[in-house]
Amino acid sequence: MSVLVIGSIAIDTVKTPVEEHSDLLGGSASYAALGASFFSPVRLVGVVGDDFPESEFVFWRSRKID
Repeated sequence: MSVLVIGSIAIDTVKTPVEEHSDLLGGSASYAALGASFFSPVRLVGVVGDDFPESEFVFWRSRKID
């Protein structure tokens, strides 16, 4: 049986007083799917734009997230 995760998917920029990191995978659905993938196959549903990096899809597939 697989887990269905529906929610937000984002590319984030994180700023602290010391440094800044951009183009980081974010969104509640991303993290829920990654956590669930340790225990079960995951089906992930969320909206992304045309500019969403292909590398993130490759990463999810490597974790058995569809």
